Amino acid sequence: MAQQDSLTGAEILLKALADQGVEVIFGYPGGAVLPIYDELFKQNRLRHILVRHEQAAVHAAEGYARSTGKVGCVLVTSGPGATNTVTGLTDALMDSIPLVCITGQVPTHLIGNDAFQEADITGITRPCTKHNYLVKDPNQLSRVIHEAFHVARSGRPGPVVVDLPKDVVQARGEYQPLAKVTPKYRPQVKGDTASIEKAVEIIAQAKRPMFYCGGGIVNSGPAACQLLTQLVRTTGYPITLTLMGLGAFPASDPLFLGMLGMHGTYEANLAMHDCDVMVNIGARFDDRVTGRVNAFSPDSYKIHIDIDPSSINKNVVADLSIVGDAAHILEEMIAIWRAKQYRADERALRAWWQRIDTWRSRNCLHYENSTRIIKPQFAIQRLYELTKDRNPYICTEVGQHQMWSAQHFRFERPNHWMTSGGLGTMGYGLPAAMGVQVAHPEALVIDIAGESSIQMNIQEMATLCQFHLPVKVFILNNQYMGMVRQWQELIHGGRYSQSHMDAHPDFVKLADAFGAVGLRAEKPGELDDVITEMIAVDRPVIADIRTDASENCFPMIMPGMAHNEMVLGPEDRCMEKPGSEDDGMVLV
Repeated sequence: MAQQDSLTGAEILLKALADQGVEVIFGYPGGAVLPIYDELFKQNRLRHILVRHEQAAVHAAEGYARSTGKVGCVLVTSGPGATNTVTGLTDALMDSIPLVCITGQVPTHLIGNDAFQEADITGITRPCTKHNYLVKDPNQLSRVIHEAFHVARSGRPGPVVVDLPKDVVQARGEYQPLAKVTPKYRPQVKGDTASIEKAVEIIAQAKRPMFYCGGGIVNSGPAACQLLTQLVRTTGYPITLTLMGLGAFPASDPLFLGMLGMHGTYEANLAMHDCDVMVNIGARFDDRVTGRVNAFSPDSYKIHIDIDPSSINKNVVADLSIVGDAAHILEEMIAIWRAKQYRADERALRAWWQRIDTWRSRNCLHYENSTRIIKPQFAIQRLYELTKDRNPYICTEVGQHQMWSAQHFRFERPNHWMTSGGLGTMGYGLPAAMGVQVAHPEALVIDIAGESSIQMNIQEMATLCQFHLPVKVFILNNQYMGMVRQWQELIHGGRYSQSHMDAHPDFVKLADAFGAVGLRAEKPGELDDVITEMIAVDRPVIADIRTDASENCFPMIMPGMAHNEMVLGPEDRCMEKPGSEDDGMVLV
């Protein structure tokens, strides 16, 4: 190749990103990546969002990816810049979010010498990425970038790290076009037809069926969600969704029983416990859903459909498993149901729905409202009622407010609910909302937060103001780390060890300091006006909603308990479970 036809590694990188359709990069510069930032300066195609912390860059890319279905892209420097991404990468791995994180590295001849800002980021991130690369040859750079995006988005999505030594991005090499790169990673997307036929036959014979679906449906794309809705409505069977699956099926549909699991609804959890056929599509039987595993849905025939073969039989043993993409399998299931003219057992199904409706009548999300103090559930409900016509994107931090949002904010479509499920990362919501707002500049984007979580990445308010991103931060401020306090009250004898913070910032003044808008509501009668003003302002907003400090999030399955051993509210008496070494409690 003639020297004039070659490109620098930095030029190769940006060309590969452009060919991958990347429009936005979230990042923070530093010495090892300055050649890349110099190339960014010379072009206008790729937009760069300058965050204030590298963890926030990854969470912003997660929000961008989850709200668009595209691969999020991150660029950070070596050493601490790279290590600061670890929490975000682990979060993305746990929640199956497609990301490519490009990290700077010291020059190749200094690797292993403890050079300034050197860190073995490929070694550090091996357990928390789907795959990672250390590129030592500029001629391989474009191939690696194309492969990284393919790995990130294919199969079960996840984060991929590409580590680039400084001399590699400065050296010259040959660009390999996307069309000439043949990916080696080929996950199975089509399920075994015989197994699908058997699954449909068993589903048709069910007397007490239950669809249990998760984030894998959302990750598969809008078509999968539409097919799921079609299948569920065709059968007339009940469906529940995990925290990550909310929006995959319309919340307004009477077939939807609500979220299941630790803070799921009474009807969803009891239906899961008592069903005779369970159809798990795109969920991984995580511990916050199953409760005590040996008591989880004890009498059901379990069908597990997932694109990730490592999730099959990992936590709960399935009677029938099918590996493949949800959209492909759902389409085939519907075709088989129609071709064989299956019908639900109407008499059995009617009796099953009568039982479910009895559980529903308990109104498990009921709470005692107040005219004196703002109840957090009431705040979420008013936020929902006043914004639902705007089709908002909702992000959350982690804690009680997260669970109340999942319970009381009703999602009709996928990709509008962004929360940290598997890792439970405080500080996720604000930068995630930032990424969503970048992807959907005209949309209403709200981060429902707690006063503790929001302070984990509060510095990103400066990013919102710099880039004119009108994210609304809706803080349920109860002066406690609420979920920690709740567990200490219910499980640890009311010993509130380090869960109360005596010094919080004045969030209204803090918003003003950043150049945003600060609002506050202290009484229920002030709430609607604050919400209305918040959504009307075309600027970043922090709304400080002072809520009841003693309110707990119910229903709740205590640690070590089963789905039929729920605590429904503060009026329920609890006792230690006899003969158990767990700290769990049972309803008595």
